[in-house]
Amino acid sequence: MDRKPNRLIHEKSPYLLQHAHNPVDWYPWGEEAFAKARAEDKPIFLSIGYATCHWCHVMERESFEDEDVAALMRTIVVAIKVDREERPDLDMLYMTFCQAMSGRGGWPLNVVLTPDGQPFFATTYLPKESGMGRTGIKDLLQRLYLAWSSNRQEVVESATRLLDAVRAQTEQQPEGGDLDGASLETAAGDLVAAFDTAHGGFGGAPKFPSPQKLLFLLREWRRTRNPEYLSMVETTLSAMRAGGIWDHVGLGFHRYATDDRWFLPHFEKMLYDQALLAMAYTEGFLATGRADFKQTARDILDYVRRDLTGPDGLCYSAEDADSEGVEGKFYVWTMAEVRELLLTDAELFCTAYGFTEEGNFHDEATGQTTGANIPYLPVPLDRLAANLGLDPDDLEARLARCRAVLLDARGRRIRPLCDDKVLTDWNGLLLAALAKAARAFDDAELADRAVTAANALLGAMRRQDGRLVHRLRDGQAAGTGLLDDYAFLAWGLLKLHQTTGEANWLVATQELTRTMLAHFASPQGGFHLTADDAEELLLRQRIFFDAAIPSGNSVAYCVLTSLMRLTGDPEYGPAALHLARASGQSAVRPTAITQLLAGLSVLLTPAAEVTLTGDPDAPEAKALRAALTGRYLPEVLLHSHTPNPQEPITAQVCRGHACQAPVTTPEALLALLEA
Repeated sequence: MDRKPNRLIHEKSPYLLQHAHNPVDWYPWGEEAFAKARAEDKPIFLSIGYATCHWCHVMERESFEDEDVAALMRTIVVAIKVDREERPDLDMLYMTFCQAMSGRGGWPLNVVLTPDGQPFFATTYLPKESGMGRTGIKDLLQRLYLAWSSNRQEVVESATRLLDAVRAQTEQQPEGGDLDGASLETAAGDLVAAFDTAHGGFGGAPKFPSPQKLLFLLREWRRTRNPEYLSMVETTLSAMRAGGIWDHVGLGFHRYATDDRWFLPHFEKMLYDQALLAMAYTEGFLATGRADFKQTARDILDYVRRDLTGPDGLCYSAEDADSEGVEGKFYVWTMAEVRELLLTDAELFCTAYGFTEEGNFHDEATGQTTGANIPYLPVPLDRLAANLGLDPDDLEARLARCRAVLLDARGRRIRPLCDDKVLTDWNGLLLAALAKAARAFDDAELADRAVTAANALLGAMRRQDGRLVHRLRDGQAAGTGLLDDYAFLAWGLLKLHQTTGEANWLVATQELTRTMLAHFASPQGGFHLTADDAEELLLRQRIFFDAAIPSGNSVAYCVLTSLMRLTGDPEYGPAALHLARASGQSAVRPTAITQLLAGLSVLLTPAAEVTLTGDPDAPEAKALRAALTGRYLPEVLLHSHTPNPQEPITAQVCRGHACQAPVTTPEALLALLEA
């Protein structure tokens, strides 16, 4: 049925546009909606989600497409839709209230506000009708009407008490004192205790990749040489790559596993997961020398180039889990399909990737088999080759041909939605991953991609005054830059400086960092999520804990400590120390700040800086650089290399305030770094 579009039709967000033809009278976030709520004396129904969110799609189909629900909403509330990826500040703010009220959170996030924006009810997914212990949206709306019309004062007072309580908790966050080696040992010990020795990863189902935890463990392995930490990382990286969470046909990682063995994925693919996991596999390769880790990192970045990168080098946000209204339909296969496509190699492929006639993909709700199969590796391919009496290289070549045939066939299916908005923060993470991989693999093509991305970001995502925007879509840049935009992009530029040795990327990093210090720094230490001149919200939050991605504060700490070492600027060190102290609750939950602790682990290794002199294109200079880039040395930073053919080709190592005599051979350089 054709419907007249609502106000969301004028937005750029793919998520908001998905709701532009709902019968619900949606408003985008803004004064128009709040003015209507005040004028009509109605509460606000704020619904927050994102374009590739499966349960957001379910709620839209069940409730927001329903005429009865829409009529109730028009009568009782003013409805506002927000894309959490466009407005992380709003999402974080109201998620904090949801967790304070209910002890849980997630998306879709549905919050009821007073006309001045104070929340008094919050929940996640709402079905149309009540049942199975869950309140339906129709019953909720009627209860809201009764509460607002007959108990207004109580509702307003409740909202005020909640705001006061959350504000007090936010503003009185205790300081945990200086972080030190004991903090690192506590965090590592907690990860050891939570580690799944059978399947890798931490905890049970659902299981998230948590790459920042792996990056922290790698640094602690480097610092302490405890082999258990490296073993945990190896086990996890191997298990994820073998599981269904990895797209064996089209490459890239799905969002998370709904089970504890990485088999059954939640099928959406997020740019930030690709970036962080590419970093983890790259560093895993450097630490272990394992070629499969290197190949996985390359495969991730190949997927991003093929499916998530625009012609300008900027990367899109995500691909949906659903296609044709069904989660995972794009990614699964029946045995009949595989036999028709692969002919004589079909049985080999099905054996290798765990396919069965009844289907290895079970419906989560009913537990019934579906006839569909998710590719995964029940046994490693080298073991399978031995079991079948095949040469491992021949087996891999045959399977590669099979995967190419299936990928071609899959390309003719209806694809999941690609959320093609460009976000500065997530692109900053991908820039860091590209630069890190380019350096580790000595790959000029990856380095070129990183340079192209950096130039595009600095061109498209900066205003004329040098301040960042958060989002770009369809040629329109919008949204005031948030802490994560500055910290993540600065991190990516810093990694690019380390890869290329070019000083301009270090200059750009410092420019962003100075803006971050000027507009986001808190007198209590650390950084606020929003700038001092951004839209005023109920609270101006400081977020220290990592979530699916590291917190802006964690990455800012890594940037500040690196700049302190590279530049000697007296502003960076105190800011980093103040930030670490302000992380406060790390004394209680150190595993929640593993990205920050990874930065601290580097400093305590101890950190070293290397200065190269002479002609950088000379073979001797390239050999010195290669000695650093092909090994796992996270504590080492390279100073900018200013070409000067008149100088001798040397490398000088400095730690703290002490520098060693220059050396001329890779062996001598590595001996100093391992001393």
